[in-house]
Amino acid sequence: MGQGATAAVRAVRLGRALGAEPAAVSGVVLLLPGGEETSGRKPSPLAAGPVRVLGRHLAREGRAEGLAAHVVHYRCRGWNGSEAHLAHDATWAADEAVRRYGDVPICLAGVDMGGRAALRAGGHSAVNSVLAVAPWLPEDDVAASPEPVKQLAGRRVMIVHGTNDERTDPELSFRLAARAKKSNRDICRFEVHSDGHGLHQYRAEVLALAADFVLGNLFGHSFARPVADALAAPPPLGLRMPLASGFGQSLRHH
Repeated sequence: MGQGATAAVRAVRLGRALGAEPAAVSGVVLLLPGGEETSGRKPSPLAAGPVRVLGRHLAREGRAEGLAAHVVHYRCRGWNGSEAHLAHDATWAADEAVRRYGDVPICLAGVDMGGRAALRAGGHSAVNSVLAVAPWLPEDDVAASPEPVKQLAGRRVMIVHGTNDERTDPELSFRLAARAKKSNRDICRFEVHSDGHGLHQYRAEVLALAADFVLGNLFGHSFARPVADALAAPPPLGLRMPLASGFGQSLRHH
């Protein structure tokens, strides 16, 4: 009983900007941690670890351009079925970023269940791009409508998934990408061969790929060749792009 009551009064909020906040903000990345399918408990601090690593890297790479990076602190850790709490909290965070920073482009970047939240909330008018890393997506269920993709029209979308992920099924993110690609050609998906859910084996490459995509979208840079090729390739090629070992070592041209 008490637990439910606390869940009701806790508010979603933006964490402090990661790294040194730029003097003038001209782009925002909102980092969405993982969560659980069903829970009214407050979010676990551990869940924010992976997005914090990603956010610090992005903040460092984008500071000179005016990037502000914030972790979103959800009301509770559960998606909770049709309530879709994490997606609603992501939408609130986008509204809050607009209130704070004005008319600047926003990228939603989520890991695990946060990847699902980023994809679901991607239709927000200020969002121009979505990055979903090892996203948790529901199994196809004939009784339930499929995960929506229409809200992603007009946004650039990148999904990154390890082929040996035993926590979130990479095949489900491929299927979602294939459905989204039918109405939005600006979607790509990278496969990190032999890596698991945490993508620890190729962390440097994943961080470099994320930075290339996020900063390219928020600040209008041209993308690295593999990203440009993945966006341009017809399905399924651009949705099963291998992330090459060493990606990012030659990207020091920015």
